[in-house]
Amino acid sequence: MAEESDKEDRTEAPSPRRLEQARKEGNVPRSRELSTFAITATGLALLMATGSNIYQFLHQLLVDWFTFNQGKAASGALILEHFRRSLWDSMFAIAPLLGALLVVAVATPMAIGGWNFTSKGFMPNFGKLNPASGIKRMFSLQAVAEGTKAILKSALIGGVATWVIWNERGDLAGLVSMPLDKAQIHLLGLMEHTFIMVVGAMLLLVLLDVPYQLWQYQKNLRMTKDELKQEYKEQEGSPEVKGRIRQLQREAARKRMMQEVPKANVIVTNPTHYAVALRYEDGMAAPKLIAKGSLKLAERIIEKAREHQVTVVRAPSFARALYFNVELEEDVPSKLYTAAAQVLAYVFQLEEYEKRGGSSPVFPEQLQVPPELDPESKRNQHTAPTGPL
Repeated sequence: MAEESDKEDRTEAPSPRRLEQARKEGNVPRSRELSTFAITATGLALLMATGSNIYQFLHQLLVDWFTFNQGKAASGALILEHFRRSLWDSMFAIAPLLGALLVVAVATPMAIGGWNFTSKGFMPNFGKLNPASGIKRMFSLQAVAEGTKAILKSALIGGVATWVIWNERGDLAGLVSMPLDKAQIHLLGLMEHTFIMVVGAMLLLVLLDVPYQLWQYQKNLRMTKDELKQEYKEQEGSPEVKGRIRQLQREAARKRMMQEVPKANVIVTNPTHYAVALRYEDGMAAPKLIAKGSLKLAERIIEKAREHQVTVVRAPSFARALYFNVELEEDVPSKLYTAAAQVLAYVFQLEEYEKRGGSSPVFPEQLQVPPELDPESKRNQHTAPTGPL
C-alpha cells in the first residue's frame, strides 16, 4: 500500500537532471518490437533484392561441395581442405546479409533512446538474486502488461501467418505436381508473401509499442513535488545557504570599499544619512565614485576618512544625487560635473592653503545639482547648509 501511495504522489514530469541520471545508470527507453521488426524487415528486403543471386551461388557451391575426384576421395586431408574452402565460400556469400542485419540490430535501439554506454551494467547487483523481489516483479502490473502484450503479439502474428497459409493451401498442395525447379521458385514466392504479411502485422505492433514504451519510461521516472524542491535546492542551493553567501559577498565588497576610502580626495555627506567618496587624478575623464554608504556605513566611511585625513564636506543634495544615481567604480555623470568640479576645486584649494598658507578657501554656498537627480529635492524646498565638517 505504501508503494502504491508513493506512485500516486509522483505526479510531476521528470526533470532534465533526473533523465540524465537515468541515462548514466543505463535506463533509457527501448522497444523490443521495434528491433524485431527492423531486423525482420531488413532481412526480408535483402532476401527479396539479392535472394536469387544468393540462391544460385549457394546452389553452385553445394554442387561443388559434394563433387570431388577420386584422388581427393582417397585422401582425408584433401577432403577436409575441400570442405574448409567450401564452408569459407558459403560464409563469404552470406556475410553481407549478416553484416547488414548486425548494423540494423545495433542502430535500431538508438532510434528512441539514443546512444548510451555505461559501465554500471557490468556491475554485479545481488538484489536481483533476491527471490522475494523476483516473485514481486512476476506479479506486478508491469509484468501483467508485458505478459498480455506477448500473448497479443503471438496471437496477431500467428493469426496472420495462419490466415495467409490457409488461403494459399491450394497452391501449397499443387507444389507436389510441379517440377522441382518450378516448385522451389513458387514456394519461395509463397514464403515471401507470407513474410510480407507478417512484417505488416509487426509494423502494427511497433506503432503501438513505441509510444507505450516512451509513456511508460516517463511514468517510471516521475517525481514528487518534494523531490523537485529538493533537487532545486541541490542545484541552486538552499535559501539559507544562498542568503549566507550573499551576506559574505556583501561583507567582502564592503571591506574592499572601505580600503578605498583613504585613496579618496573628498567625502561628500548628507551629513548623517549618506556619505560618498570621490577620487580624481590627472588623466581621468571624470571623478570616480569609490565608496558610498548610508546610516551606520556612512558613519564608518566618515570615521575612516578622518583617520586618514581625507577632507569631509557637507553637501546634502549632491551627496544624495551621487548615492542614488552612481554605482561603485562609476564616473560621475555629466549632469553633476559642475557640482563635482566645485567640490574638488575647494578641496585642492584647501590642500594648497594648508601647505602654503594665504587666504582660506570658501566652500560654495550652493552646488549646481539638477533637482531630478535628488530624490528629496521636492520635500526639502529650503536650502540645506553646506560646507566642511
